[in-house]
Amino acid sequence: MELSIIIVNYNTKYLLERCLESVERYTIQNTRYEVIVVDNGSTDGSREYLKTQISNLKTKTQNLKLIFNTCNLGFSKAVNQGIKQAKGDAVLLLNSDTIVKDGALEKLVEFEKKVKPAIIGAKMLNNDGSVQGSCFFFPTINRAISEFWLNKGNYFSKYIPQEQNPIRVEAVSGGAMLISREVIDKIGLLDERYFMYFEDFDYCRRAKKYGLKVYYHPSAKVIHEHGASGKHLADSENQWKRMIPSSKIYYGLLRHHIISFIIRTGQKIRKKR
Repeated sequence: MELSIIIVNYNTKYLLERCLESVERYTIQNTRYEVIVVDNGSTDGSREYLKTQISNLKTKTQNLKLIFNTCNLGFSKAVNQGIKQAKGDAVLLLNSDTIVKDGALEKLVEFEKKVKPAIIGAKMLNNDGSVQGSCFFFPTINRAISEFWLNKGNYFSKYIPQEQNPIRVEAVSGGAMLISREVIDKIGLLDERYFMYFEDFDYCRRAKKYGLKVYYHPSAKVIHEHGASGKHLADSENQWKRMIPSSKIYYGLLRHHIISFIIRTGQKIRKKR
């Protein structure tokens, strides 16, 4: 098995349908792959839809695996459940709010074979075709000071590399992230302390510690309805609060508060200008 695609779903039936249809439509030629959907206790009809998919064998691969959780275990735990059952030489983490474009899967798999062991992020697009930022610099106190107090650099926002060919970066979004099996064997599974957010930062940071490479592939394109998979968990004004628990884990409590202070004060200074 060359590729395992892991999709975590929580009450996103319509989005999940689109995602699976796109994977099916752009089947990788001459490549054996499987799709593993982990449902985190959905109550919106997702589970019934998935069972229908299995019974009708609608997927071209006829290799759809389902994991049904009784409650929302969070993204990292659900991904790890999928990885433990995955048989692929590489694992693709794919958000349910994505639509795979033609050729994206082939390009990711072909490139991974050339550079493995590695982590590879796809190019994220908005619904209108414009490009989303999907790469990150590792956030640090010094970088927070540079951006929010000194107005130098843009270290805390997703950015878009301008290169036309695959390029090494520090971190990529877990919304469409290919991971070599050798990477998983070396650094392990996702850290399950992260319920949602920062788990991709953390995984790329761990890869760096082991001397492994992270790439951004601009030709492997995936439409991403940003935030759609989690927008029902909180209203728009309070979405940022959902990142706080993971931020404290990623930075440590002291650095979390220092960085939060730098960001808040920097934003207030900007508003006064």
